[in-house]
Amino acid sequence: MQIVRIGLDLAKYVFEVHGVDAYGRIVVRKSLRRGAVATFFANLPPCLVGMQASNGAHYWARVLSELGHQVRLISPQFVTPYVKSNKNDRNDAEAICEAVGRPTMRFVPPKSSEQLAIQAVHRIGSRLVANRVKLANQIRGLLSEHGIVTARNIPRLRRALADIAGTNDDELNGLVRVLVREVQVELIELDRRIVSYDRRIGELYRNSELCQRLGRIEGIGPVTATALVAAVGDRTCFKNGRQFAAWLGLVPRQRSSGGRTQLFGISKRGDRYLRTLLIHGARAALCKAGGKQDARSRWLNNLRRRRHHNVAAVALANKNARIVWALLAGDKFYEPERSVQAA
Repeated sequence: MQIVRIGLDLAKYVFEVHGVDAYGRIVVRKSLRRGAVATFFANLPPCLVGMQASNGAHYWARVLSELGHQVRLISPQFVTPYVKSNKNDRNDAEAICEAVGRPTMRFVPPKSSEQLAIQAVHRIGSRLVANRVKLANQIRGLLSEHGIVTARNIPRLRRALADIAGTNDDELNGLVRVLVREVQVELIELDRRIVSYDRRIGELYRNSELCQRLGRIEGIGPVTATALVAAVGDRTCFKNGRQFAAWLGLVPRQRSSGGRTQLFGISKRGDRYLRTLLIHGARAALCKAGGKQDARSRWLNNLRRRRHHNVAAVALANKNARIVWALLAGDKFYEPERSVQAA
């Protein structure tokens, strides 16, 4: 009996394999050490392999695709309903095998090594920014205990730290002054590293014609453009722009029953980082549209008069996501007038 579909549960060292034939009968069920996975699949005829989109999934997707297999990555939340009885690696592999065979299943776009490298730059850079915010909040809290209050503004905090470190005010404890000098050095180092990652993103943007095409959209700059290109692998996974916007969590949540439709706020599914970038970019575009008279700006101004500023920002982010899908899927260039007419 030939294996036509396999569920592969990924792990650090021991992988679980669950394979079935064309009739859904179990053909293989075994555990593999990490070093034996590639050899096992190299000796199999091409088949459909399903994996959860977890750590290492994109690497194994590339390895198995090169061996001739058709690989599909599934979000873990879509695998959970197919787990029978208790949760363990073997049952997870069986659930993945069952889920990947469903005709209406949604899959995660696989990423190339270049996309993963760009994504790594974004993730490390965003972590450094978060660390700087945590450090700044900690410094302000510690200084407030000694009667020194600084604004929630990092440039002002830098100036305040420089003033404290450069004076010898007897009212401030000597040990605290030493600690202030140390955190000042730490803050300077974080600033330097963040600037270096911003330069890398700018270089990636300048070297990518696709990123520059996305950057022409109002509300999308180098950071958002490179993040989008890194996140969207196989563009054929999305049938249309609305499906792409839904993947980003920019469409309303729905709870409908008995012919009654209820819509709530956006679903906030998918990649939070991408969604945040698109919404922040949309807010910036809304602020700049105030005095303009082009068709897109008039549409934005009318929308802002009718709805709350945040609702208008999310609506623009949703529209920008659909435009991005059109540019990526059709290899097109951005045309503002046509984007407004399609609204």
